[in-house]
Amino acid sequence: MCTWIIEKAEMYGSGKGADGWFRMTQANVYYDHPYDAPLDHALIIDFVADPEKPGNRVAVEISAESARRLMKSIEVALESGEESHAVDLTAGGPGETVVVR
Repeated sequence: MCTWIIEKAEMYGSGKGADGWFRMTQANVYYDHPYDAPLDHALIIDFVADPEKPGNRVAVEISAESARRLMKSIEVALESGEESHAVDLTAGGPGETVVVR
């Protein structure tokens, strides 16, 4: 039985579909029967340009185990990336540090 319980997240970024790059405004996330993946159930993510139009979108169907590994990898990548891109600047005197991101 399909539940079609969808979690929606506003997005700011770009995706690449069949017609090239487009601006993404929303991700629709749900766990249900996939359309194509050879799984009984899958985590499905639709990255869309406009949630009111079926046009530009990127769809992903992955196993629950893959989704959990992806979540961990995203956290690690964000933490290490933000850390390595932070620039420390001394702001006027000893002991005062400004972190610019």
